[in-house]
Amino acid sequence: MSKKVSRSQARVRRHIRIRKKISGTAERPRLSVFRSEKNIYAQLIDDSVGNTIVSASTKDKDFSAKVGSNKEAARLVGESIAKKALDKGITEVVFDRGGYIYHGRIKELADAAREAGLKF
Repeated sequence: MSKKVSRSQARVRRHIRIRKKISGTAERPRLSVFRSEKNIYAQLIDDSVGNTIVSASTKDKDFSAKVGSNKEAARLVGESIAKKALDKGITEVVFDRGGYIYHGRIKELADAAREAGLKF
């Protein structure tokens, strides 16, 4: 019998490995990204108290119904999270790619957040 690990289980293992090394603080929160098949989510988390400071996703009211989970949507979410973070006075974050490969939608979100003013 094959003991092949599914793609989602492999991603979770990678995420656990990453989370052992990084964590967010109040001064420099963690920018956590989750990518589903239909949507993309991002949130800034202060791990010292376990609070979500700011969040943005394609399911927010300010996004149109046509925006789903593509590079354009990821770019909009990145810009949105950066704008909300800058409004709260946060300029530096720790990027947590959530075990996903830094490619495609994840890269678009990160690039848009950087262009909008976040440093990581």
